[in-house]
Amino acid sequence: MPRRHHGYALLSAVAALIVALSAALYAGVAAGGTSPRAAVPDGGRRHGVSAAPVSAGTWVGAWSASPVGGEPGTETEGLAGRSVRNVVHPTASGTSARITLSNLYGQSALTFSRASIALAAGHGTAAADAGTLRRLTFGGSASVVVPAGGQVVSDAVPIRVERGDDVLVTTYSPTPSGPVTYHPRARQTSYVADGDHTQDAGADAYTGQTPYWRYLTALDVLSDDSAGTVVVFGDSLTDGITSTTGANRRWPDVLAGRLRQALAAGSDVPRYSVVNEGISGNQVLADGLGRPAENESGVGRFSRDVLSRPNVRVVVIDLGINDILRNPRLADPDAVVAGLRTLVRAAHARGIKVVGATLMPFQGHLGWSPAKETVRQEINARIRSGRVYDAVTDFDKALRDPYAPNRLRPYYDSGDHLHPNDGGFARMAEVFALADLRGGGSARL
Repeated sequence: MPRRHHGYALLSAVAALIVALSAALYAGVAAGGTSPRAAVPDGGRRHGVSAAPVSAGTWVGAWSASPVGGEPGTETEGLAGRSVRNVVHPTASGTSARITLSNLYGQSALTFSRASIALAAGHGTAAADAGTLRRLTFGGSASVVVPAGGQVVSDAVPIRVERGDDVLVTTYSPTPSGPVTYHPRARQTSYVADGDHTQDAGADAYTGQTPYWRYLTALDVLSDDSAGTVVVFGDSLTDGITSTTGANRRWPDVLAGRLRQALAAGSDVPRYSVVNEGISGNQVLADGLGRPAENESGVGRFSRDVLSRPNVRVVVIDLGINDILRNPRLADPDAVVAGLRTLVRAAHARGIKVVGATLMPFQGHLGWSPAKETVRQEINARIRSGRVYDAVTDFDKALRDPYAPNRLRPYYDSGDHLHPNDGGFARMAEVFALADLRGGGSARL
């Protein structure tokens, strides 16, 4: 029992720190009207469904990927002398854009001498639509130096971005920088070229392919069709590691599509973008190894990955299954739920609504045991009670096998008995109640 009380004291201290940080970030937004990440050292096209503009322009998150760690094999040279062309898929349209580049896991200063943004000429290509190619600047300069552990936000550049189009963000680093900050399970092919090809519209130089997103952690747009951002915060189930590569079938992608279709049909749903802040293997309470910690805990990264995003109105939390799976001893449901409530309090301090998900079944997976199943059921019971989140989406009920409720329904199972397939991810988005995106956070639960 004393150890448990010590754990709760630690969680309370973390909660107080997060709330204090969120208040400071909120003050920065109120004063400047832009994303606070710009001041924090770290931390009319071809297609698409259109809807009447909600405003002349609101900065929202159009795409994001959490930094996870340092890329193996880049410890000394980084990607010196190469152009990295990241391919991303925005969920909001806009008239201007800005990006965030991270050196969180670098061990020395990282120089970007050139960067650019463009709409892709099509899906699955490194070729850009030449008429949309724009040079990016940082404080008015074409080059920028990002300190180890830091990040930088570009100046806004005029470019018409349509949700549903692929966007190419290209960077060039001339000098060695040490470990490359990356997101390893992108489920998207990006490209690499030798030399500075940031201004190339053609794809000829981009002979290298990568399954990672490197350096780039956010794309924001000055949106004329979205009034706020929904952040989906979770683990591999949100990261979508068993979804089809290049098809944008992670469940937050499908949720964004549902919102777009509902708006086009005239439904009374909020005009929000959806960004994905999932990290495979992520836990509520425990960090990964290293300093700074790779795969930082949900409690530790919430301020960076949720509170610092622009105009966040709702956060959807689907986290906790790895606390059960990866705990060397049996996970304590009290501690996991206390950690989730820490996240909720931090969101409520910013007026952000929190929708939480029940934990899906995983019997048949190598990590399953009857004791772990009991912990999952206890956590789900507390989530369903309505005393953890403002609203609940019951993924457990929607995807479990009705004849063996401790297992995923075979139709939705990717084969590992833990992660859904494309159909399972679509089902998760389908059962999410769009009406739950309305309103703000509860004052108390």
